[in-house]
Amino acid sequence: MKRYFLLIAAPLWLWAQSAGAADLADAYGDAKSHDPVLGAARAGLAATQQRVPQARSAMLPNITLGGSSSWNERSFLSPQTDFLTGEVIRDPVTGRPLRAPDQDFNEHNWQAQLRQPLLNMESWFTYRSAKKGVESAQWDFSSTEQQLIIRTVSAYLNVLRAEDRLDSAQAAEAAVKRQLEQVQQRFDVGLVAITDVLEAQAGYDNAVVGRVQAAGDHDIFFETLRTLTGQPYTSIDRISESLPIVNPAPSNEQEWVTTALAANMSIRSAQAKLQAAERTLRARRSGHLPTIDATVTHSHFVTGGASFLGNKIDQDVYAVSINLPIYQGGLTSSRAKEARSLAEQSRQLLLDRQLLVSRDTRNLFRTVATHVVRVKARLRAIASSESALEATETGYQVGTRNIVDVLQAQNRLYSSQFDYADSRYNYIIDLMLLKQAAGTLEAADLMDLNRYADPSDAVERLNTLRTRVAP
Repeated sequence: MKRYFLLIAAPLWLWAQSAGAADLADAYGDAKSHDPVLGAARAGLAATQQRVPQARSAMLPNITLGGSSSWNERSFLSPQTDFLTGEVIRDPVTGRPLRAPDQDFNEHNWQAQLRQPLLNMESWFTYRSAKKGVESAQWDFSSTEQQLIIRTVSAYLNVLRAEDRLDSAQAAEAAVKRQLEQVQQRFDVGLVAITDVLEAQAGYDNAVVGRVQAAGDHDIFFETLRTLTGQPYTSIDRISESLPIVNPAPSNEQEWVTTALAANMSIRSAQAKLQAAERTLRARRSGHLPTIDATVTHSHFVTGGASFLGNKIDQDVYAVSINLPIYQGGLTSSRAKEARSLAEQSRQLLLDRQLLVSRDTRNLFRTVATHVVRVKARLRAIASSESALEATETGYQVGTRNIVDVLQAQNRLYSSQFDYADSRYNYIIDLMLLKQAAGTLEAADLMDLNRYADPSDAVERLNTLRTRVAP
């Protein structure tokens, strides 16, 4: 009964694993939920955002409450004196000087103070600098989100690329194996020399090596996708051949560069960092300016000992204080010089980022345009390689070409087929990178690409439903 159940359950499990192949949208959704890089960036942004309330707190009311309690043991060593005459008071019987009695008592007090800064320019500019720092962190987080789109698409396409390489390697292995069998048969009847058999055998052995390597890469890239998404996908959808391979729009290179300089996330972040550094510089320079604070203090004091003012005292104090730093050992000047240098550093980093983004945008625009031409050329190369292989095989049959020519022609055909698929994947990735450089990449671009996912043509992971061909 148990064996009967397993015979039924196993096919059902395999069907369930293969029935719902993941597409690019599934991979991106899982990556957003599980990618630790994005999670760390989100936590870092949340931490940076707290710099604003921290800086703002220096300008808001500050309330403190303090208190103390003490036990006192007091002994009077000097004799008592008359308050009016200052003469020593003596005992009327013995005539000895009188001393006040010893006292053991408790004292306790508490104090509450409200402090409101009225003027503190350093705190004000520090607050504004913190806001720009948070803005920079937000642009960095947006850049990380864009990078997640690139990483997801790259990991997904790498699986498809590995599948195409494996298909090409398996087809090459099968073709070379057939060729080896034919050559062996021709050798057995004395039509070819032993060198043809050896050449065919060497070609077959190389094909096996290529197929084994491709199978290993296949598993590796599936595992890489799992690391990113947190999901052990058993199959994913291919990208349909109907995906249009067209030049980037707009077709003007300078328009892309202009957009990138205005919208690129890393440039926006560098601009915010420069503004934050400039405001920090103003804050450090403001360290020479006076500060004005208003305070309200209430205190309550209780003593168990003798006191001229009584044993309980309540006091309210209202004050406005002005503090003008004159000299602090050169600290303020040094901090201002440091901030000036950091601002210049931020300015140079912004310039560097603008130059790099401009260069990368131009290069990516040209690369994508080149991919468009390359894809079309490689599609024609497949047809040419097929014709060349047919001609070479015919020449081998009639004795004008040798087995090495046939093997090379086969390799060129399968290499052309893989190069065509590889060019399509490179086009997709570089187009995404171009949009990222221009600052326009968003999840909608990934969803547009996902419209060309073909559920009827899924890539299965080797260690689930497919097996490797034994050498």
